[in-house]
Amino acid sequence: MSFKDKPRREQIRTLTRSSFFLLFILAPFLDIFRMDLTLGHFIIFGQPWTLGLDSFQQGQGDAASASVTLLTHAFIPVLGFIIIAGLIIWRMGRIYCGWLCPHFSVVEMFNDMMLKYLNRVTLWEKASNKTRNALPWLLVFFSCALMAFIWAFSLLSYLLPPRELIPDLLNGQLNPGPTRFLIVATTIFTIDFFFARHLFCKFGCAVGVFQSLIWMANSKAMVVSFDKPRAYLCQYCDRECDKACPMRLHTRSIKRAKFTCTQCGQCLNACDKVQQKNSGAVNGHKGNKRVINWVTDEKARAVDRNAPAFELKRLKKQQ
Repeated sequence: MSFKDKPRREQIRTLTRSSFFLLFILAPFLDIFRMDLTLGHFIIFGQPWTLGLDSFQQGQGDAASASVTLLTHAFIPVLGFIIIAGLIIWRMGRIYCGWLCPHFSVVEMFNDMMLKYLNRVTLWEKASNKTRNALPWLLVFFSCALMAFIWAFSLLSYLLPPRELIPDLLNGQLNPGPTRFLIVATTIFTIDFFFARHLFCKFGCAVGVFQSLIWMANSKAMVVSFDKPRAYLCQYCDRECDKACPMRLHTRSIKRAKFTCTQCGQCLNACDKVQQKNSGAVNGHKGNKRVINWVTDEKARAVDRNAPAFELKRLKKQQ
């Protein structure tokens, strides 16, 4: 699907994800943000950012002024960021994951690539058609390895001066420490991207789990809700919303079953497509609106009560 054909919501999400991914890659090279281990402090927008305790460590100044400096340079900015981020997460859930996170962008990219070339979204699912040719497998694997190397080098550039890393890499003169980092990180990311992309997002990412815990504590937070009275329209759909979910979740289920939902809206896009096909009369009703949607406040509190019977039966079997 071309960019122009995507829903407005998905166009905005594509722009935010792409912009943040480029920022993630280019930030250290543009001195927007990085931790320079050779200098021993952060670089933010080209300026050194330290705790401001150099004079105190050299025996100049008193403890009171050092405390004020520590509060203004570290504690208050960090606390302010945590409070603002926490409020957004409390209200909207893992919105960072679905709309900004560079790793989740890679998850969706390789999901689409594997579906196109291997007829499955992950290796743990049954392929719709078996791929007998080895070329698609090699293409996907080496694409994962290439992206893994880009990630490894980008992370290394956050720690060491990138303007020195690039010439050393091109000339084959990297020191043993950075070389070992690139080898180990590239290997780990290759395994992650090829085998366990969404599994890492579900169980291995501390930032993601932290967001999920805050989101689950707010019963009025934004969540995908199922319009149970219009469940009859699902009989004309082969679980397209579930198939579209990058996290492989059951989107029509209760909230606690969607603990790792990233609010990406892919399930909504899939439902839109299905209901557009059902735009004619279905049992005397019009099926031109999706049966799942984002809701908040009191409607969000009802999500656990409005799950269809077939989803509740599935959950009971799992328990």
